[in-house]
Amino acid sequence: MTPSRPQTDVRVMLVEDHALVRDAVRRTLDVPGITVVAEAASAEAALAMVMDHRPEIILVDIDLPGMNGVQLVRELAPRLPESHFVMLTGSLDDENLLAAIRSGASGYLTKDTSPAGLVRAIFGIRDGDLPMPRRMAAELVRQLVSSPAVGAGAGGLSARELEVLRLVTDGLTDRDIGAALGISPRTVGRHVGNILEKLGVRNRAEAARRYREGL
Repeated sequence: MTPSRPQTDVRVMLVEDHALVRDAVRRTLDVPGITVVAEAASAEAALAMVMDHRPEIILVDIDLPGMNGVQLVRELAPRLPESHFVMLTGSLDDENLLAAIRSGASGYLTKDTSPAGLVRAIFGIRDGDLPMPRRMAAELVRQLVSSPAVGAGAGGLSARELEVLRLVTDGLTDRDIGAALGISPRTVGRHVGNILEKLGVRNRAEAARRYREGL
């Protein structure tokens, strides 16, 4: 008899229309500490079952039949605020990356990711990582930093705090934000603390929600 997995396993759902790919991903994730709790071959099928499983991480192919992966994430992210959505795709298109992150995805992995890399990414997501190929991460930071900012002073925040909050909202870590803005992660942490205090919120997720709502 196979010993039961610990209750602290990362609970994963796969949304992939190609059965061979789905099977390969499931077998790759058959390691201690990870449990694949559900699989779906379409966005519609995922919508029908996801609330029964409430997985911690949902791996989503972008190019699904019918509703695509980005649309699925946009639909599910508000309903599952504790879940992390990660795009698993063959596409290296920067626009797909930006659309996925803005829809609520926590990462973007290509299908040429090694099995060990995929497993590391799953555990890293639980720890707050934002997994994606290095080239795409650099492009994401460039796009986010160059995008128009909300007017300075909104919500009582300084221009720098608004820059930090915008990047927090897009899921970047303190280290990534520091690299984008040319400041240290510790300085980013101080800005985040000021943002939480000024907005009267408890955590980064609530601050991000306020930003999306226009503060």
